[in-house]
Amino acid sequence: MAVLVLTLVGTLGYMFIEHFQVLDALYMTVISMSTVGYGEVHKLSPSGKLFTIFLIFASLGVVGYFLSQMTQNIFRTQVGFFFGRNQKNLKAQKMKNHVIVCGYGRNGKQVAAELLAHSEEVIVVEQKHDIVTGNLEQGLQFIEGDATEDEVLQNAGISNAKALITALPIDADNLYVVLSARALNPDLNIISRAADESAEKKLRMAGVNSVVTPERIGGSHMATLVAQPDVVEFLEKLNVHGDSPVQLMEILCARLPEELVNKPIREIDFRKLTGINILGYKTASGEIIVNPSPDTRLYPDAKLFVLGTREQIHALSHRLGGEVH
Repeated sequence: MAVLVLTLVGTLGYMFIEHFQVLDALYMTVISMSTVGYGEVHKLSPSGKLFTIFLIFASLGVVGYFLSQMTQNIFRTQVGFFFGRNQKNLKAQKMKNHVIVCGYGRNGKQVAAELLAHSEEVIVVEQKHDIVTGNLEQGLQFIEGDATEDEVLQNAGISNAKALITALPIDADNLYVVLSARALNPDLNIISRAADESAEKKLRMAGVNSVVTPERIGGSHMATLVAQPDVVEFLEKLNVHGDSPVQLMEILCARLPEELVNKPIREIDFRKLTGINILGYKTASGEIIVNPSPDTRLYPDAKLFVLGTREQIHALSHRLGGEVH
């Protein structure tokens, strides 16, 4: 903007000094400011020479100031990014019960969005610099680096994390991350993406708790849309998205009150108490009961799969001394 203003001022000055010779004045201004220096169009008067000297020095000053400001901004941005990255690494190492997502591609982005909707603390490990800088305003904390390296996982606070989801596009990279993560945190809940079904067995041998194959899930979903479209529509109404008014969630009865231990569901009357529906029950030993009968009894460390609003679910969790997942 300043250069354009100077060009305009110089043109008007030449027009005034050189008896309104517009083309000559514009030409002299441009070659002076660009430092090309083809020479004078014609002999200048003393006042014209003085004005040309002033214009050249002013132009050099404006260009120099512009370059210095641009260099400072670039330098500050880079320094701020690297210092900010170190601060984020220190913050991540102090976090507890967070989820680490390795890879911010299509799957990783969807995973992170769902976790944020469920109010989970998320740290994304991504190797590509442009992806990290382009998504800093998404409300996520990024650790830039290769997730297959132990140091990067440690910077993400893996020792204090409750879960790790590796969504890298290459199965070999996912396998390597799983091996490193399991060695760094033996109690970590690890979920891995598998592009090839043959990699599922290897991932489980490496210590994965759950393996997800997007192609298998996508194919099953498309087939169900043909065979039972209304079932799919109904299940989508019961989705587990964090922004849905009605949610299907699980409650872990970690601190079940003494008066509710070994008590049948019928006597508690959950629906009258909070307005929710119980769709499933998981015993402490891992047995899952779909649509449990009213005679099903509650025990510590059991899980209830319930359908209701977030307020209803939290009210029931508080009554059972449980934890919502």
